[in-house]
Amino acid sequence: MTKQNAKDRIGKLKSLIQKHRYLYHVKDVQEISDEAFDVLKHELFELEQQFPDLITKDSPTQRVGGEPLAKFNKVSHDSPMLSIEDIFKEEEFDSWEEYLQRLSKKKNLEYFAEVKIDGFAVSLRYKKGIFVLGATRGNGSVGEDVTQNLKTIESIPLRLEKKFSLDSIEIRGEVYMEKRDFEKFNAKRKKAGQESYANPRNLAAGSIRQLDPKLAASRPLKFIAYDLVSNLGQKTHNKDHEILSSLGFKTDSTAKVCKNKKEVLVYWRGMEKKRDSLLFHIDGVVVSVNDNVIFQSLGVAGKSPRAIRALKFAGSQTTTRIVGVKFQVGRTGAITPVAVLSPISLAGVTISRASLHNADEIKRLGVKIGDTVVIERAGDVIPFVIKVLSDLRNGTERSISIPKYCPVCSVKLVRPKGEVIWRCPNRECLAQKRENLYHFVSKKAFDIVGLGPRIIDKLVEEHLLSEPSDIFELTEGDLIPLEKFAEKAAKKTVSAIKQAKEVSLSRFLYALGIRHVGEETAIDLASHFLSINKLRKASMEELEKISDVGGVVAQSIEDWFKNKTNQRIIKKLFKVGVKIQHSSKTSFKSNSLISGKTFVVTGTLPAISRTEAKERIRQFGGNISESVSRNIDYVVVGENPGSKLVKAKKMGIQTLSEEQFLRLLT
Repeated sequence: MTKQNAKDRIGKLKSLIQKHRYLYHVKDVQEISDEAFDVLKHELFELEQQFPDLITKDSPTQRVGGEPLAKFNKVSHDSPMLSIEDIFKEEEFDSWEEYLQRLSKKKNLEYFAEVKIDGFAVSLRYKKGIFVLGATRGNGSVGEDVTQNLKTIESIPLRLEKKFSLDSIEIRGEVYMEKRDFEKFNAKRKKAGQESYANPRNLAAGSIRQLDPKLAASRPLKFIAYDLVSNLGQKTHNKDHEILSSLGFKTDSTAKVCKNKKEVLVYWRGMEKKRDSLLFHIDGVVVSVNDNVIFQSLGVAGKSPRAIRALKFAGSQTTTRIVGVKFQVGRTGAITPVAVLSPISLAGVTISRASLHNADEIKRLGVKIGDTVVIERAGDVIPFVIKVLSDLRNGTERSISIPKYCPVCSVKLVRPKGEVIWRCPNRECLAQKRENLYHFVSKKAFDIVGLGPRIIDKLVEEHLLSEPSDIFELTEGDLIPLEKFAEKAAKKTVSAIKQAKEVSLSRFLYALGIRHVGEETAIDLASHFLSINKLRKASMEELEKISDVGGVVAQSIEDWFKNKTNQRIIKKLFKVGVKIQHSSKTSFKSNSLISGKTFVVTGTLPAISRTEAKERIRQFGGNISESVSRNIDYVVVGENPGSKLVKAKKMGIQTLSEEQFLRLLT
């Protein structure tokens, strides 16, 4: 990047960051996620490090927060409330540690690690052990006097538990709200016809930064202390926490001294796995040099102390650029525009593609090639573009045009009436055939280990595979000649194919790839009809009697089975030895907490797979749904849950962590 390009980019980033900083810190309005905002700041910081002479006093990296509101008295901080520079990767931690060792001339540094609560930072001052002043961070140097509001928080002591000779003591920490309290609070607002809060941090900030203390008192706010500013003889940050606890403050029970980098990384990754089981929201951990003398001697760079860093978790949102667009053909002929991205790390993996869904979504977003965008990744699904940062445009961006012809078979695309998706109508389209074969062998279908997309592609190219029944006629001799396919692997794959010949009716139906028939609908159909013959003869009226099968789904099922090509596919599968296991009505185990209840499972569950979780729910007589609606009783929430959790909270549906869900099963 040239210096001029960097200057232009820095100018646009500064303007955009200042805009969202003002909305978030002054107006308590959040338009983009914390993760996306952090990435924008990080990009600006890295550009300024590359071109130090472009750093200006008004840069967001040189300040902490928004200006204090005029409705509160201003409070000057004796010691600035500084920000903390973020770290996203282990390599960045290595660079930071080398930097510290070089400055401190100490090779073996001891660290102190604690969780980074997603709350609202405040400073508390005590005179002769009595709480006399509470202030917000404000711009780091000047904050707002919110003493009366802070006095309503029970976890802030009005008198310190222990006396010290020092007349004045200052403590800093976070005002926050526990997850369960936040959910209850939003449920009450919804019942009263009021708008819900987006997250606990916004609610905590809004509660403290308003004039009426009675309003703050009515909300279940809490305070956790993380820093003792005053010198009471403590030599380490660990000792700071011990003193804070002795004074009567809640501190982080997970915090620990880390002897080296390895212990820091173990704590960081460990807390990332535990974050969903905690009572409050965290977005990372804070690591600082434990020795207070060394900490102070290292000083400040910009507006962040050199001896402390925030190790952020892999976020579900980030920002990057669209460098191109490709159009994929799905197994039902659906044409999906996919944004080609400048590679970026998101939720622990490097992302270079994101879905744009369809032409209507492209129009709604106003997205162009060359745009900087916010992308989101929920669970293990493909990321998608959720927002365009149009303020960063430089005039070189290009509009996205939907092709008129299939990019694979060149047949003219159609857009069925009432649909938003363009489709390739050619059933012989090679792309559709391949996607159907991928689907047929997938884990939820015939689950044939060893037949991944690359192997299927090669078999199609060699004319050994063109439809599902061909799979069951493959021999070791067909596979061994393929590139990187050893004799042992060929034997193992053929064995897996033979074992897969006997399959349940629900898996068989799912594998057929009938439009609108997903895993849950396939299970419902199998449970109701018990045999493929009964289902093939079912009328629209019979199909619509099944839960979650409406007119559109019923019509799709009826049309599929009436199609002669599809009838031939089923006939050939039976001819090559595929057998459907005998189905019977399911007998449920007794569990009154689950039986008859409907669940949605979202996000990644570390202890058990989502498939296993759904099977356990069915075993106890529960029902599964893939979408959140008012008919849902529980939403089981794993890591990176995405929009389903947001919708569940807005609708006041009870959510369960994996730990809570597993307790229901016992």
